[in-house]
Amino acid sequence: MKNRASRVALLGMLFALSVVLSIVESGFSGLVPIPGIKLGLSNVVIMYCLFFFKKKEAFILAILKAFFVLLRSPVGAAMSLMGGVLSVAVMSLLMSRKHQSSELFISICGGVFHNAGQLIAASIVLKSSMVFYYSPILLVSGIVMGLLTGILLRYLKPYMNRMFF
Repeated sequence: MKNRASRVALLGMLFALSVVLSIVESGFSGLVPIPGIKLGLSNVVIMYCLFFFKKKEAFILAILKAFFVLLRSPVGAAMSLMGGVLSVAVMSLLMSRKHQSSELFISICGGVFHNAGQLIAASIVLKSSMVFYYSPILLVSGIVMGLLTGILLRYLKPYMNRMFF
């Protein structure tokens, strides 16, 4: 982006898109019979931001997304914040390595660490480490949903580039 105002406007649109995708995703929550498993559609926007903008902006979007969740639930906001920030941090590290990892691998790691961050937040809120017994289920779902999110990003990237650039 050439100027700051255009960049801020674009980030606002990306944030709005992530919020809309999060709302759409909540409509599908009944389709997955396992509690805590979500598609992660709004994470496509965060990953897009991470790949095509600065890392700082991806962190900002993850934090803004958590504040949006705060409107519905403080606990959900804490879990979203911890999961989002940890996920973006890990994906940023994987992208900055000398030999960059594939987008699909980065997406899978993002899904896994998003779930790990949510478990950490849940253990803090509940003051119990018992939540970590749910780790195997969330590990598998993080891999599967991260793979799906990465494939979706790969498919949507050309359309998003045309829309935003």
